[in-house]
Amino acid sequence: MHLEDYLKRNAQQYPSKLAVICDNEQCTYEELYNRSLAKASELKAESLKVGQIVCLRAYSSIDFLVSYFALHMIGCVAAPLEKDIPDASFDKISQELGAYTTPDGVADVLYTTGTTGKSKGVMISHRTIVADAENLIGGQGFSHELVFVINGPMNHIGSLSKVYPVILLGATLIIVDGLKDMNKFFDAFDYPAEKMATFLVPASIRILIEFSSDKLAALAEKMDFIETGAAAISHADMETLCRLLPKTRLYNTYASTETGIICTYNYNDGQCIAGCLGRPMQHSQIFITEKGLIACKGDTLMTGYVGDPERTASILKNDTIYTSDIGRIDEQGMLHLSGREGDVINVGGFKVAPTEVEDVVMSYPGVRECICISVDHRITGKALKLLVAMTEGNTLDKRALAHFLKSKLEAYKVPLLYEQVDAIKRTYNGKINRKFYSELKQ
Repeated sequence: MHLEDYLKRNAQQYPSKLAVICDNEQCTYEELYNRSLAKASELKAESLKVGQIVCLRAYSSIDFLVSYFALHMIGCVAAPLEKDIPDASFDKISQELGAYTTPDGVADVLYTTGTTGKSKGVMISHRTIVADAENLIGGQGFSHELVFVINGPMNHIGSLSKVYPVILLGATLIIVDGLKDMNKFFDAFDYPAEKMATFLVPASIRILIEFSSDKLAALAEKMDFIETGAAAISHADMETLCRLLPKTRLYNTYASTETGIICTYNYNDGQCIAGCLGRPMQHSQIFITEKGLIACKGDTLMTGYVGDPERTASILKNDTIYTSDIGRIDEQGMLHLSGREGDVINVGGFKVAPTEVEDVVMSYPGVRECICISVDHRITGKALKLLVAMTEGNTLDKRALAHFLKSKLEAYKVPLLYEQVDAIKRTYNGKINRKFYSELKQ
């Protein structure tokens, strides 16, 4: 079954149940299915071909979902692009994708954020969509009664993948357009439901903790679970969320556009283990390569990079994706992540994962966000530099921070240089933009 088959089933079994709510608009399952059917008829009249890749702007709206479902219904491949992408870029990508054919069964082309290199178009199959949904249902306890709040970009796997289990189960989705208006985000939780949940990237969690911790704490009885992913969450923020939401399941998930949804860990388990991502879910398997990198198998893997068989072959071999993520599996079968191979900084022969340094820095009072980068050094070749953005009203005391880090880290992991900045560059979905800082040095 495809996602749209579950939508049809829900329209028949729960016709009057609310499927999606966005701003002042709401849509039952019957209405959502009928609107999608009508849109499919419109698109079919445009002479779109089966297997054709069609770009659409991923607005945070019911209309986007209708168009997304409709494209699948007529056998097209949906390519959701960032909603604010310039027209010239949208047209260029549309033209490029128009030249490609996709293998049978491909549903979507999702673009990676390109934080460490060129953005890539990842082909996702209908089978993968259902497998991702079932992984989340089994791993995090999605249910028919759940109301899930999406607040991130709809063209990114972090948010789009939450549509999957909601539709499979006939649950309810509330769409909020980002966190620029935090009141609107919290207003969504006024919905009369016993079980509510959301997905938040670590940068959003940091913002909510800093500016609205009291409002978060007020949701303690209603928030069934919160999932985070897309980037590493600091241990300090993990501990803070556990204190604010003692009864809420708090999941740290290992996933990517290429691998799909692989592992998840409820860190509100009394242990709150830093860097832990839990065990593989129903449709996934993992192992660690001889180089210490994570490899993934199962039904959630991508079909490949669109129009780029060579790049596909470089990471997808024998139905296994070989990632650049450094990890280990403990005696309980739990995955632990310590950074990316390409991000490791060699300082005088010692290898430093910047995420390890950043995690400790985030536990220092007054730090809002940070990034550890490498700079040239005449003796060691490379040295560590820390860029720090402080919370409002705080100023960076470089000496005090260095002293703090020396008490928590090995000497070679303590940065040599420190600089206070207004903010750390991030991608549209909240990841630290390491590519920006590596290019800045060149």
